[in-house]
Amino acid sequence: MKKQHTWTFKRIMKTAFITAGLFGAMQSVPALADSLHTAKEGDTFYTLSKQYGVPMDKLMTANPTIKALNIYEGLSITIPDNKSNTMSAPEVKASSTGNAAILPRLSVFADQKVVEAWGKSFNYSKTINVKATAYSSAPSENGGYGAVDYYGDPLKLGTIAVDPKVIPLGTKVLVTGHDHGGLPKKAFVATATDIGGAIKGNRIDIFIPGSTSFVNQFGYQDVKLFVLK
Repeated sequence: MKKQHTWTFKRIMKTAFITAGLFGAMQSVPALADSLHTAKEGDTFYTLSKQYGVPMDKLMTANPTIKALNIYEGLSITIPDNKSNTMSAPEVKASSTGNAAILPRLSVFADQKVVEAWGKSFNYSKTINVKATAYSSAPSENGGYGAVDYYGDPLKLGTIAVDPKVIPLGTKVLVTGHDHGGLPKKAFVATATDIGGAIKGNRIDIFIPGSTSFVNQFGYQDVKLFVLK
């Protein structure tokens, strides 16, 4: 009986030791998990990488379907795990005007036919000045065919309707000179994948996600398009 008690005691101690070891190991490993960030106006992969302390290439890899120039308010962005959840994210420093330190910029080098926007360079063939309007996904604005473009693909930020005689379907452009809370500031890349009965000549219609009343705030605007190579 004494031998049995000794064996039982050793077994209990061994189990307790293993359990304590596992618990300690679990405590020493930080709990890491991806999180979601709801984009606000002015967000970019660069500012988010600074805000969350995540390398920008890792952030972009975690969001393969999101184009860098098409981040809009309300968009869900995956923030990959990079640090312990117990660590606080660094703050984004602000300028004296209260805006984020990293602001969208647009630079044009006409002699080289190069335009720079959001830290990226684009080669362009020509520019076109057009009158722009905006449309939403409301059936009344899409001929009753639903929220799809000319090719039947879902409307998304970066979709524009054009007159194919002026801008052939499939053309990629950098849209500049616009002003609306539902669009990236300064510039964004768009593709001509839609048409419209009222879109004739030097006219484009820009799709903007959101309610009809929100989209209608765009009104009529003169914008410049850089036709990308």
